[in-house]
Amino acid sequence: MQVLVVGASRGIGLEFVRQYRQAGAQVVATARSEEGLERLRAFGATALKLDVADTASASGLAWQIDGQLFDRVILNAGIHGTRTTGLQTPPQDEFDAVMRTNVLGPMRVLPQLPDSLAPGARLAILSSRMGSMGLRDGTGSWLYRASKAAVNSVLRDAALVLDGRAICVSFHPGWVRTDMGGSSADLSVDESVAGMRATLAALTPADNGAFLNHDGQPLAW
Repeated sequence: MQVLVVGASRGIGLEFVRQYRQAGAQVVATARSEEGLERLRAFGATALKLDVADTASASGLAWQIDGQLFDRVILNAGIHGTRTTGLQTPPQDEFDAVMRTNVLGPMRVLPQLPDSLAPGARLAILSSRMGSMGLRDGTGSWLYRASKAAVNSVLRDAALVLDGRAICVSFHPGWVRTDMGGSSADLSVDESVAGMRATLAALTPADNGAFLNHDGQPLAW
């Protein structure tokens, strides 16, 4: 099995690398910093320097993966921004940073992937339940919520374009104990990633375009 993980320097992305490598997969993974790249190499992954928020860097992915066919693609790169509790207008630079990374990033990466998808490939974007309209019952971190609602739309479009070539899903990884999720979160990173890996393995063509919990349960958009 060949796996591509975009945004893998730490947390959930790095755990995807660790688990897939432990399972014997060949893994290509990206990070922005040399420290992140070294962590990927330590697990035996092929490490590529990539910053999805930078036009020149993101545009170079296609030639770096040319000739490879991936069975699994995980788009994990994302940032949270300032945690807010109400209708607090975000500074423009913060809005730009969150939206560039969480929304424009996948929109830069996805067009470079079709020629590198193996038959029956599964592609996942790491979103969040916080992006759901139907399940929303709070307004915390509304910029982050907006970015995840937008990336869910991006995933749906990708699923339509890639239908028949890949099964594409949007994941809520759960509330995970990472730098972003905090120490009081419900799930360990290994539990979250193990659940998503099992869900990816069990997908059928009928799941294309779905919004799923880490354990495979469908979520409302």
